[in-house]
Amino acid sequence: MSEPGRSKRPNFLLIVADDLGFSDLGAFGGEIATPHLDALARRGLRLVDFHSAPACSPTRAMLATGTDHHIAGIGTMAEAMSPIHEGRPGYEGHLNDRVVTLAELLRDAGYLTLMSGKWHLGLTRETSPWARGFARSFSLLPGAANHYASSPDLGDDPIQPKLRTIYMEDDRFIETLPADFYSSDGFTDKLLAYLDERQDLDQPFFAYLAYTAPHWPLQAPDEIVAKYRGRYDAGPEALRQERLARLRAMGLCPPDAVAHPVIAKSRPWEKLSDAERRVSARTMEVYAAMVERMDWNIGRVIERLRASGELDNTVILFMSDNGAEGALLEAVPSFGPRFMDIVAHYYDNSLDNIGKPNSFVWYGPHWAQAGTAPSRLYKMFTTEGGIRVVSFVTYPGFARQAGVGTAFATVMDVAPTMLELAGVAHPGTRYRGRTVAAMRGRSLLPYLEGRCDTVHTADEPTGWELFGRMAMRQGDWKVVRIPAPDGPGTWQLYNLAVDPGETDDLASRHPERLAALLELWDAYVEETGTLVTTIDQRPKAEA
Repeated sequence: MSEPGRSKRPNFLLIVADDLGFSDLGAFGGEIATPHLDALARRGLRLVDFHSAPACSPTRAMLATGTDHHIAGIGTMAEAMSPIHEGRPGYEGHLNDRVVTLAELLRDAGYLTLMSGKWHLGLTRETSPWARGFARSFSLLPGAANHYASSPDLGDDPIQPKLRTIYMEDDRFIETLPADFYSSDGFTDKLLAYLDERQDLDQPFFAYLAYTAPHWPLQAPDEIVAKYRGRYDAGPEALRQERLARLRAMGLCPPDAVAHPVIAKSRPWEKLSDAERRVSARTMEVYAAMVERMDWNIGRVIERLRASGELDNTVILFMSDNGAEGALLEAVPSFGPRFMDIVAHYYDNSLDNIGKPNSFVWYGPHWAQAGTAPSRLYKMFTTEGGIRVVSFVTYPGFARQAGVGTAFATVMDVAPTMLELAGVAHPGTRYRGRTVAAMRGRSLLPYLEGRCDTVHTADEPTGWELFGRMAMRQGDWKVVRIPAPDGPGTWQLYNLAVDPGETDDLASRHPERLAALLELWDAYVEETGTLVTTIDQRPKAEA
C-alpha cells in the first residue's frame, strides 16, 4: 500500500517511558518542564483512552508482537515466576517462538531496525533484541538498573542477582559502561549514533527508544533536581488536585469525573514529621528531574530528524509502559526481607544525597496517585490507574491531528498500525516454518485517518490479568477483580463513560451485564492460556 499523499514508506519512532504517570507531561496537565514532548503531543493526537498491561515486561511483549502477553511468553513477570507457572506455554519468562515481532517483520520488509534502551523480554543472547529482529541494538536486558554507570558493589550478597545490570550491544554483552553514563543520555546517544551511521538514507527505519526513566531508583543530575527545589513542599494531595484541575480545564478529563480516593498503606502527608516530608518531597523533585531530562533527550532526537529532513515522514508514537509506580519497595516480596538492610548498608539516602548515583529511593503510592488521578490505583493493578497510560501519536499524514483522541485502544494496536502504514502483512499463523500466533490488536490507521470514530467495536472484548488481578472490558463497561488486601476480592462492575475513576460498583444493580462480561472473561482465559492463581469469586448465582 502507499501512504496518503506520500511516495515513500514512513519511518517509525516508538518512544516508551518507564512508569511515567498519566499527568506528568505538561501537555497532559503536569507541571514538569517537558517542552519537547508537549510540542509533539499538541501537534499530534493525544490518546486519552489508551491502555497497556499493568506492568513493564507484559506491556513490552504486547507492544512487540501485537498479541496478549500470556501468549507471547510473559504470562507473568520473570521476576515473579513460581513453580505453578513453570513449563506452561506462555510462561517462558521471555518472548517465545510462538510469536513474531514487529521488528522481525519490518526488517524482512526492508526497514532498518534500531533499538536503544530497556528490553525486559529475555536475559540471554538468544532472547535479546539482536535475536528478535533488530539490526542494531543497545539494550538493558533486565527490568531496572542504576541510572548511572557507578553503583555500590554488593559483592556476594544473595540480593545481587535481583539488582544485577546486564547490557548488550547487538550480540555482545557489555562489561563496562562509559564513566559518564546516565541512562537517558546514554540511550539517546546510541540511537543517534545508529541513525548517523546509516549508509542508505532512503531506507526507512523503525527506531525503538525505550527509556528507563522515571523507573526507580530515582536518580538525576543535581542541576536539574535543583530546579524543582521546594516545588512539592505542599505534598502529594495538593499536587493531585492541581493536576486534576488542569486535566479538566484541558478537556483530558470529564469535568464531572469523580476521582478515586487515594489507596495507600503508607502514612499520608499530614501524618509525616517535617524531616519525613522533606525526604518525600525530595524524591518527587528527583522524579521530576528524571522526566525533564528524558524530555531534553527526546528533543535531541527530534532536532536530528528535523535537520535531516526526515521528521515529517516519521510516525512518532510516545507512551508509558504502565501507570505510575506506587509500590512500597520495602514490602515487595520478590526483593526479600533483607532489602531495606541492603539499602541502608550500601546506599546513602540522606536528604542531600537523594538522586545521586549511590542513592536508592522510590516515591511511593501517594505521589503515584497524584500522577494517575482520577483513575484508581497505579502500576501492577488492572484498575485504570495501572493500565490507562499517557500516549500520543504525531504524523502530518493523519487527518486527526492537534486534538484529543477518545477512542479506546491498547498497546496491542501499535504493531498492526505500523505494519499497515509500512504496507506489510502479518504472516498469520506461520512464520519461517513455525507456527505463530495471530495479532489480537487492531490497526489505529482508520481512526487516525478519520475514516471511523473507533478502533475497537463496542462489542469487542479486551482482557487483562497479572498476579491474579483481573479485568475485562467491552465498550464502556468493565469488570475488575482485585484480591485482598488491595481490593474486595470480588468482581466489580463499572461504566467508564460516566465513572472513569471506578468509584461506583454497579455489580449488584446490573447482574446481567456482570454475567455477560464474566462469560467473556472465561473465553479470554481459554484463548490466551491465562493461569489464574487466585480464587475467582463470582456472585452465588453465577458460581
